Amino acid sequence: MSKPREGESETLDARTVQEAETLDARTVQEAETLDARTVQEAETLDARTVQEAETLDARTVREWGRRYSNWGRFGDDDERGTVNFITPERVLAALQLPRLGRVISCGLPFERNGPARGNRFNPIHTMLVDGGDAISGAQKHPGGFCYADDAVSMPLQCCTQWDSLAHVFYDGKMYNDRDVALVSSDGAAANSIDKLRDGVVGRGVLLDVARHRGVRWLEDGEAISPEELDACAERQGVTVEAGDIVLLRTGKVTRHQEAGSWDGYVGPTPGLSLHAARWIFERQVAAVASDTFCVEVLPHETPDCTMPLHMVSLRNTGLLLGEMFQLDELADACAEDGEYAFLFTAPPLPITGAVGSPINPLAIK
Repeated sequence: MSKPREGESETLDARTVQEAETLDARTVQEAETLDARTVQEAETLDARTVQEAETLDARTVREWGRRYSNWGRFGDDDERGTVNFITPERVLAALQLPRLGRVISCGLPFERNGPARGNRFNPIHTMLVDGGDAISGAQKHPGGFCYADDAVSMPLQCCTQWDSLAHVFYDGKMYNDRDVALVSSDGAAANSIDKLRDGVVGRGVLLDVARHRGVRWLEDGEAISPEELDACAERQGVTVEAGDIVLLRTGKVTRHQEAGSWDGYVGPTPGLSLHAARWIFERQVAAVASDTFCVEVLPHETPDCTMPLHMVSLRNTGLLLGEMFQLDELADACAEDGEYAFLFTAPPLPITGAVGSPINPLAIK
């Protein structure tokens, strides 16, 4: 066999080295990619394992209540809670959001066949004076003037409404370390809804979780995690900022209105996980409202504790909570123009000493 010439030997050696280096580089790259995937999969598995293994109970509620507390943050005499995050500057910024002048109501009709069940009955509307009085001649006023008057009897939280900070308490205390004895048969002497008479107006953000998942509605008992809230916001191209009023759409109202019945609306429901308490606290959200009757998921994640998110976020964080919102028209409008932030206003009725208030929330695009 003939020996390779000197030049050929050098070329062969160079190729061999280059091929070896390329192979080593590929091997390293493949190994790094594999390591990265392995780490990512392990981290995801660890996160899921921790979340699944974590026991949520009444002790968790009290621990997280202390951790996510705003007591004293706005002063020892504060009765407004997270609504304080809606500063004058943020109100002015929100006023710049509308581009179309389109006003969308997010309230359900207050009517006899509404969604309320149990102790919260639906509105009973009664005419005090009507056209029959005019026809019969019962009304006799100079110049032929006649009129109609009516009245309504209803729980203040039977339909679209805000919860005041006097609505929830445990261990003898409500928001900002106030004694539950301040809520008596005469009403709430502290933390009542009338303390928000000059609000609520600011930047609203819709998180359409049902559309994000690609479903008509979430199934009862499905919890919405903080990670899903962030993923939904990212997909919609919107950020949740301090002082925002977050509207959460699960499709629960859609489901019952399409079925033509409110039966089962008050009961098991999709909603926020208790883990959202940290998300709400850290982002300094001013209010959270939903198209369900209680915002949080039911059955609860705490077998020994009722309404755990209310206990942490309303009682400790001082969060304004809204329930029974109709968000379908707003969701369609946001999907149409791709804008999920808007001017939002929903002041409560200034009912002295009330622990809640009916509202007609308005989104202005």
